[in-house]
Formats: sequence, structure tokens, C-alpha cells
Amino acid sequence: MQKKISTAPFNGTAEQEAKLKEVIEMHKDDPGAVMPVLQKAQDIYGYLPREVQAMIAEGLDVPMEEVFGVSTFYSQFSLTPKGKYNISVCLGTACYVKGSGDIFDKFGEFLGIGADECTEDGKFSLTACRCIGACGLAPVLTINDEVYGRLVVDDVKDILAKYTD
Repeated sequence: MQKKISTAPFNGTAEQEAKLKEVIEMHKDDPGAVMPVLQKAQDIYGYLPREVQAMIAEGLDVPMEEVFGVSTFYSQFSLTPKGKYNISVCLGTACYVKGSGDIFDKFGEFLGIGADECTEDGKFSLTACRCIGACGLAPVLTINDEVYGRLVVDDVKDILAKYTD
């Protein structure tokens, strides 16, 4: 599955940039620094937009292609912003055969977004994952740290209602 790259405008703050520069400075002489710097950058920004990757490449004096390659290869990294509530639907085998694909599609329909996208108000994002280790509860999804299991498509509306003001 290819990662989606954000088309949302970058809204980093001076404070975030200062934190990132501090992290880069700490690691700039370390071999293999790209991975730990990307991890810290994602902690700072919540995702890895192109602008952040460029700062890392320049600060570590490595090619942008290397930074982009690492950030797209590892599933822990996101190139798109996450909403206040990140909905992650398991599409692993146990969940998928019990209907998680339809549940994923229903969330997208209700929210008006697709995979790895965020609603315009920044409230919800929708991602797919491969397994969260709760196969006995299949199909399963998480919203931030809350787990929902044994779901059917008709549950989607009620789940979203819990997160609507």
C-alpha cells in the first residue's frame, strides 16, 4: 500500500521548528541519524510533511531521497496530518473477512474522506492498519487509544456520535 502524501498546507510553528533543530543538532554527527530524527520529528509535528523532511535532510546533510525513502518505507511514519480523533480500522485477515472493509468504507462515507485523510476541521482522520492483535474481537478499530470490537456497519454512526460535540 503506497502512502498518501499530504496536500494540506503546512502550518508548523516557530516553536516546533526550534525543537526539530535541537533534535537535528543532537544527532547530526550520528551515523544512521535519519530514523531517530524522523521519529522525534513526528512526535513534534504529528506527521512528516515535505517541509519537515527537507529540514531534516538539510540539517543532517543527507539527500532528501534518503529521508523520503525512510519515511515512506516504515509504517510507523505518516505523511498526512492526523485528526483530533484518529480512526484506525484493522484490515488484517481476521477483521477483513468479518467485514472491516465495509466498516472502513462507511466511516469514509460519513466523514467525506478517504484513507490517510483528515476532515477539513481537523477533527477526524481515517487510517487502515494491518493487525492490532485483537483478532478475537474482529472486526476491530481504534479511535486514538479506545478499542471497539465485534463491529458491524450499523455501529459506525453511533461510534461517531460519541465524538461529535
